[in-house]
Amino acid sequence: MNRSRRSFLRSSGSTLVLPFLPSLAWANGTAPAVGKPSKKLAIVYIPNGIVRRCFFPGEENADLPGFIGGFNADKTKAERRFLNKPGVYPIELSSTMQPLAPHVDDVTMITGLDRTYKNGQDVHAQGASCYMTSMSPEQAQRQGVAHPNGRTLDQVIGDAVGHSSIFNTLEISCNGFTAPKEPIEFDNISWYGPGKIAPSIREPQKLYDRLFMRQSFREHIDDVTDLVLADAKTLSRKLAKDDRRTLDEFMEMIRGIELRIKKMDQMLSDADVQVPTNEVLPRGEYIRLQMDLMLLAFQMGITNVCSFMLGPERWDATLMYEGVFDKPVQHHNMTHNQKGDGYKDLQKIDIFHIQQYAYLIQRMKEIKESDGSTMLDNSLIAYGAGLGDGATHQYYDLPMIVAGKAQGQIKQGRFVKMPSGTLNSNLWLTFAQLMGLEMDSFADSTGVVSDLWT
Repeated sequence: MNRSRRSFLRSSGSTLVLPFLPSLAWANGTAPAVGKPSKKLAIVYIPNGIVRRCFFPGEENADLPGFIGGFNADKTKAERRFLNKPGVYPIELSSTMQPLAPHVDDVTMITGLDRTYKNGQDVHAQGASCYMTSMSPEQAQRQGVAHPNGRTLDQVIGDAVGHSSIFNTLEISCNGFTAPKEPIEFDNISWYGPGKIAPSIREPQKLYDRLFMRQSFREHIDDVTDLVLADAKTLSRKLAKDDRRTLDEFMEMIRGIELRIKKMDQMLSDADVQVPTNEVLPRGEYIRLQMDLMLLAFQMGITNVCSFMLGPERWDATLMYEGVFDKPVQHHNMTHNQKGDGYKDLQKIDIFHIQQYAYLIQRMKEIKESDGSTMLDNSLIAYGAGLGDGATHQYYDLPMIVAGKAQGQIKQGRFVKMPSGTLNSNLWLTFAQLMGLEMDSFADSTGVVSDLWT
C-alpha cells in the first residue's frame, strides 16, 4: 500500500503510522484504496542446524547414513545420503513439526535443497553470512567479489519493492548477548553488498524506537501511546465501526508491547549480579516480542521485507529456554553431543523454535488487511537454517518450511520433495519472482522451484 494514502498520529517528535482505515479515507475526501495490500516477505533463520532425524518426515525410525562430520562441512558422498523421490506429496508432520499441526494447511515443507560449500571460512560463519547470498567464499574469490559474499536476497527484493514503504528492509536478531563472542559473520545474515553489513537490531527498545520515533527524543518520552492516545480517541469518533475496532486493536497491541519491554528491562535490572543478565532473559518472550514488533512494521507499512534471526550461529553462551529446561543451556554445544539419547534434549530446542514460528503464523492469520484478507494471505514467511544438521555441519538437505499464500500464488499444505542437490539459490530466485521481481537468476541458481506455485 502506498504510504501517501496512510494516516499518521504525531506528537512531540513521535510518529505513529496507522494501518489503512477506509472510513478515514472517505472523511478526507478520497475514496478507499482499491487493490491488494503489499506483499510481505520474512526470512526466519534458525542457528546451528537441526536434529534432522526428528525434523524430516520419514527419517525418525530409519537407519541414518554414516555421516562424516567434524569441523569441516560434511564430506559424505552423495550415494550415502538420503535421496529424494521428487514430487509433491501430502504434508507430513514429523515429531519436531507438531507445533504446526493447527496450521498444517498454511505451510509447505521443501526438502532436497543444498548450498554450494567450499572451504575458506568457518562452517558456522559461512552458514549464516552466506545464507541469503548463496555464494561461498571460493565462489566469491573466483568472481572477484569481496567477502562477505555479495548482496543478500532481502536487499535485492527490498530495492525493488521498498518504494512503497518507509524502509526498504528491516533486520532483526534475537541475540541478547552484548559481549562480542564471535565475529559479525556469525551474527548476521543480511548484507547491503560485499563487506557492507545491514546491521540487525537486537534490543526490543531500539527496534521500537526505530519504528516509532527519532532516538533523540527517547530521554524525554516514556511511551508513544501516552502521547498519541488522546489524538487516537478523537480520531476513533470519526471512524466506522470496523475501523474503530481495527484502531483499538492496533493501539492495544502497541501498549502491550510497551509493557512487555518494561517487564524485560525490569527483569534484567533485578537479576543477580553474579548471573550474567543475558542468561535470565526468557527466550520465548524475547523472540515473540521481536516478532510482534516486526508485525507492527508490516502492518504500518514501515517495511515489507524483513530478515529475522532466532539466534546467532555458534556463540558458546548459555540461554534460558523457559518451559523447556530448568536452567540455561548452550545450544551449539548440545549439537555436538547427540550420541545415544543426547539428541532428544537438543530436539526440545528445535521444537521450541518451531513453537515461535507457529506463534508468528497464528498472529499473521489474526491481523486483517485493508481488503479483508489476512496478513498471512499476503505474505511469504520462510523458516530455515544454513546447516542441514548441526552435528555434522552439512550443507545439503537444508531444512525449509514456507508459510503464507503470497496473494494466492502458493498452494499450501504440501510436501515438496526436490531432486536431491537442488540449489537453495533456486528457492531464493523463486521468492524474488513471487515478490514481483522480473529476474532470471540469483547467485548460482539453475532455475526456479516451480512446484511451489499454485
